[in-house]
Amino acid sequence: MTTYIEELDSSNYRFGDNDQGILTLLADRYMGANPAAPFTFRAFHKSGIMQTAEGLFDINLAEKLPGARVGQYAYAAALVWSESERNLELGISCLGPLRFYFNGDLAYRSNVIDEIKPDAKVKLNVDFRKGWNFLALQMRKTPAGFGCLIGAEEAKVRILNVLAPFQERKGQAGWVFSESTDEDVYANGAFPDLLGAEADSGLRWLPRTEWSPEENGMLPCERIFGMHPGRAAYAWSSVIVPGTGKQICTLEGTSAGQLTVWIGGELVMVCEQAGEFAKTVELPAGKQDVLVKSICGVSRWGFQLRILAGTAACALVQPRQIHGYEEPWLYAGPVDTKDETDPSAIMSLSQLFNDAVGGPGMSGKVYWQLDAPAGRVRPYYENAMLSNKWTTSGVTNFGRWDYPLGVTMYGLLQTGRLLDRSDLIRYSIAHIRACTDMYEYSLWDRREYGFPAVNQQLVLMKMLDNCGSFGSAMLEAYAECEDPNFVAIANKIADFMIKRLERKKDGAFFRECRGDYSENTMWADDLYMSTPFLRRYAGITGSQGALDEAAQQFLLFKKYLFMPEQKIMSHVFDFKYERATGVPWGRGNGWTIFSLSEVLEVLPPEHPSRPELLAFFNELCEGYVKLQGENGLWHQVLNDSDAYQEASCTAMFAFAFARGVRFGWLSEPAPYVQAAIKAWEGLTKNAIDRHGNVHGVCSGSRYSFTSEYYKEDLLTVLNDNHGIGIMMLAGTEVLKLKRWLGEGRP
Repeated sequence: MTTYIEELDSSNYRFGDNDQGILTLLADRYMGANPAAPFTFRAFHKSGIMQTAEGLFDINLAEKLPGARVGQYAYAAALVWSESERNLELGISCLGPLRFYFNGDLAYRSNVIDEIKPDAKVKLNVDFRKGWNFLALQMRKTPAGFGCLIGAEEAKVRILNVLAPFQERKGQAGWVFSESTDEDVYANGAFPDLLGAEADSGLRWLPRTEWSPEENGMLPCERIFGMHPGRAAYAWSSVIVPGTGKQICTLEGTSAGQLTVWIGGELVMVCEQAGEFAKTVELPAGKQDVLVKSICGVSRWGFQLRILAGTAACALVQPRQIHGYEEPWLYAGPVDTKDETDPSAIMSLSQLFNDAVGGPGMSGKVYWQLDAPAGRVRPYYENAMLSNKWTTSGVTNFGRWDYPLGVTMYGLLQTGRLLDRSDLIRYSIAHIRACTDMYEYSLWDRREYGFPAVNQQLVLMKMLDNCGSFGSAMLEAYAECEDPNFVAIANKIADFMIKRLERKKDGAFFRECRGDYSENTMWADDLYMSTPFLRRYAGITGSQGALDEAAQQFLLFKKYLFMPEQKIMSHVFDFKYERATGVPWGRGNGWTIFSLSEVLEVLPPEHPSRPELLAFFNELCEGYVKLQGENGLWHQVLNDSDAYQEASCTAMFAFAFARGVRFGWLSEPAPYVQAAIKAWEGLTKNAIDRHGNVHGVCSGSRYSFTSEYYKEDLLTVLNDNHGIGIMMLAGTEVLKLKRWLGEGRP
């Protein structure tokens, strides 16, 4: 028997059989540890280093420094802030001689093969320390190339955000790179203080962040957008009006063309002609948003605006915090003058605008820009980050789209409904909307910068892990809010899943993953990554094809993965070897039975696949119940009593058994009543502590043909996201079962 917590530290010791209390404990701990922290908005210079479609930073200095001569040196540097120790695998492709220094030490030096082989890629395992980490590159130009590509492997999952070094660029995102130089100025890694002053570094660094004297002589819209007579731009700021109550204020300044001003969402001034203006208005004290629409004139474009309370100038400040930028105004344009929109909709950092100019390579949309050379506002996901071992720091997970958090959001929704806790439902919807509200922007961000800074997995949808689980939670939340964005995104997920996902000839989903360790495999996990979404999509849209697909996949996966002698599932079928691995991983089996219960819940009695799926459900339950431990838990490898006992699979078996009894799916329900209640009791005694922490959940899995990998390498992680939501779901279903039994049901 595996021991994770002492008896006195268990939730059962404190709450006994008060299941509502334990569910409250789980939900409140999660929300408390994961506050609703938004994306971070930073200044980014589009003239700087972009990313490839795979997420590597493209430091091709032959393009960035076209005047550099063969033999010259140049350097690049970046900062990484890490909330905790974090292990990442970096990929490096050399375009010429390269030395990579990590936290002051030489971590990699290129060899001749790396430098001249076009497709060579080095993988480097690095340990980021808590706090600041320093990345520095020394590069030398040869006739073959100059620079490198560097970044995180699996970048859409294991995100690597970099910040600009030097005090003058504090808070800005992205790498900096130096001008070329004949001498190795920073020989042997003697780089300047990357947290110090750029002016003391001895070199000029790019991208540039300051306007030239000539550009400073222009009005802001001119230097940001160029001249586009008749087109419009929006400028957004905030004013702080002193005092209390209403204040008589004066708007004064100059405009190069027609000007419209809103303050606090109310229209306060329209200037039809260019020239000076002055207007007296009554404004409430406090901070108010200011929106200006400026029309480009024949020879100039822009405005100057001062707001006075009496004779004192009111402070203009950023409308939303943009790190690495000190000016008060954000700008969006050029837009069409006919694109009239509600000011409250314009003043949003999730809003894109129609590009009124366009041209080759343009994306058709524009977003907020800065009064700085090639300066852009860009949102970044900077909350909890995954490492190579799937562990996360103690930072909030809020706003991340990934599959374990899809289960968590589903758990919060169901717990909120059962306990009549609207705050849990609102929190779950807020997390989901943090992703969906930025969906259109994140697609644009990828087109504009090469790789998205938010919603990485949703935008770069290539496998079921990227979309199915969180998409299912999104559709579950749709019943609470009917957000039309949810259905629009679900349509794209369904199109990918039904029409574009790789399949075997018989129609079975599988993982093509060319060049990856998992190439040409089928995973039991993917039943969860697909079928719950398909059944919810069918329910909302009426798509019979989606429901039929969900039913079909269970029958196809059974053909490859079912182990009939024990009535359990192999984790993976490897088509490279034309055989299943034969290892019944606990959570892989949990995903299977959990998802089958999701589909059976909505599959009509007359559906042709229902009898076969009900029989499959009974077979699996019969196999699982025989392998339950005396303390209620199941083993990490189900048929290996030497493997540790694992909490997430236990929760999924409890969930499915409770549903099977309550919905009448089990031919002999009595053993499963006892097994479900015993499993939940085992979890409250052995896995859920008195603070609501969840123990005994194994981290995200790869696969193996041997059980040793699952037993010895795939170890448990405290509060792993793979287990928190399913604990809540197990608790809700067992509590429903107990209430159902208490009503005198058989």
